[in-house]
Amino acid sequence: MEKENFTISVYTENNIGLLNRISAIFLKRHINLDSMTASQSEIKDVFRFTIAVKVTEEQVKKIVGQIEKQIEVIRAFYHKEEDIIYQETALFKVASKLLFEERQIQNVIKNSNANIVTVTPEFFVLEKTGRRREVDALYHKLEPYGLMQFTRSGRIAVTKEKMHISTILEKFAIETV
Repeated sequence: MEKENFTISVYTENNIGLLNRISAIFLKRHINLDSMTASQSEIKDVFRFTIAVKVTEEQVKKIVGQIEKQIEVIRAFYHKEEDIIYQETALFKVASKLLFEERQIQNVIKNSNANIVTVTPEFFVLEKTGRRREVDALYHKLEPYGLMQFTRSGRIAVTKEKMHISTILEKFAIETV
């Protein structure tokens, strides 16, 4: 089986130690995470982990099964790239003098659809939201100018199809009241 990109959505209670146990599932299988984010879900007091990995479908099915065995996990799902809408956000910190001295950097910013978040006498900060390849492309264009700092978020994603998790989560919310 060929490896492909999958996004795993894990709906959980917000309990201490769960992140470590979920990470251990990947560690035990020697699977590297491309990204992991955690946030409030659409239901109060239910959190969502969004995990991006490159594995076989057989591996992702086993991982999701192991994750669902965790007591605090309400449900876990995996999605193929074509089944989701996803984005990442990155911040780039660059020396301000380049903004005025290097005309080419202005074109890079304009052509990448990045936003200038702030400008100070010492630096300016760009924000780029998009697919990983778009963020990577901007990184490679800015790198020759000397990045002062760079950071990116993990993947955030929603499914194209309706997720029936909402009904399960609503029942969960009622049961915990």
